Amino acid sequence: MRVLGIDPGLRNLGWGVIDVQSSRITHVANGICHSAPGDLDGDLALRLVSLYDQLTAVLRQYAPDEAAVEHTFVNKDAVATLKLGQARGIALLVPAQAGITVGEYAPNAVKKTVVGVGHADKGQVDHMVRIHLPGVQIAGADAADALAIAICHAHHLQSAGRLQAALRKAAG
Repeated sequence: MRVLGIDPGLRNLGWGVIDVQSSRITHVANGICHSAPGDLDGDLALRLVSLYDQLTAVLRQYAPDEAAVEHTFVNKDAVATLKLGQARGIALLVPAQAGITVGEYAPNAVKKTVVGVGHADKGQVDHMVRIHLPGVQIAGADAADALAIAICHAHHLQSAGRLQAALRKAAG
């Protein structure tokens, strides 16, 4: 199974692709989609189109079976949170249009799964992604977060699969 993790951002949208076979995960690719140049007060619609086009190209190239997106972190700046939410909408829309199931995870759940601590910092997340994916060359912090989201989704899918298998076995 191939999993695409997406770390939504209006300026930088991180993505990471992993392959999952049983309990083994391997790195496929990672990168960052940069929205159209200009400041955040520039033409928002053009920035969103740019992210949409780039993420669609990633989907076409790597053909994931599953996708996962991080929930929006709500901060004190409501306008910035709203703009981030619009970028998150692109992150949800692109895989959904391709018929791919999209899992959603809170930032603390991703950190807890990958690092073991729900309030880990970016450096800890990057370090643990490198432990999970030996030899990986990470395109940047946003790509590391996206790979962490993909790893989190893979772990949740594996847990759900084990639960379903146990229930089938118990039912006879």
